[in-house]
Amino acid sequence: MDSALAKSTPLEFTPDQLPVHIGVIMDGNGRWAQARGKHRTEGHRAGVEALRRLITCAVEFDIKYLTIFSFSSENWQRPADEVNTILGLMKKFVASDVGTFVQNNVRVRILGSRVGLNNSVLKMIDDAEQRTQHCTGLQLNVAFNYGARSEMLDAAKSIAAKVASGEIQLDDIDENLFSQSLYTTGLPDPDVIFRTSGEQRLSNFLLWQAAYSEFVFSEEYWPDFDRASFLRLLDAYTGRKRRFGCVG
Repeated sequence: MDSALAKSTPLEFTPDQLPVHIGVIMDGNGRWAQARGKHRTEGHRAGVEALRRLITCAVEFDIKYLTIFSFSSENWQRPADEVNTILGLMKKFVASDVGTFVQNNVRVRILGSRVGLNNSVLKMIDDAEQRTQHCTGLQLNVAFNYGARSEMLDAAKSIAAKVASGEIQLDDIDENLFSQSLYTTGLPDPDVIFRTSGEQRLSNFLLWQAAYSEFVFSEEYWPDFDRASFLRLLDAYTGRKRRFGCVG
């Protein structure tokens, strides 16, 4: 990510056309590496560089919210060396880039369960959130140890506990209360969800929040993502007509 980023939105995209919130499933790191005869971990290293390019583009185009699927609750089942590589890269990314985030007014928020995480990971999360908490530009939401089904179960348990304690009544439960009980409380739903590597599924990502999101899929592997990829994403999104269940 460049240390100083100028905003220069091309004329073909007016501010009202651009998505407010973009969700990204960064898929294909391992396959990118294998296609080049490299170890899967090399794909994750290349994926970090692609993430930096994504954040640079989001700042340039004045996107308000960017949510990336960095590590799912199911990813712990991968080989230990791959998991350790991913966690190590995340720590290095936070250590090296948080200063740049502050300089560019980027706020970092970690979404996901923190139960069972070791102290070094929790310290990384706290450091990123605390050092950028005053920033008012792009909000970068990192879905880490995240699973949408678990998120909804946690929300349901939280609401049930409030009903049991008498804090709220059964009739108080509505969509707004449920949304406020999710990890993403305070965030608008994503306007568009983008996924690389040719796969066309959500994979347990933002299931509740994606009810009316547009979907854009790309055949390229995540490490190949660049500014041209981002422009294609914006072009695809601005060509959609969003009706939210109504007549256009």
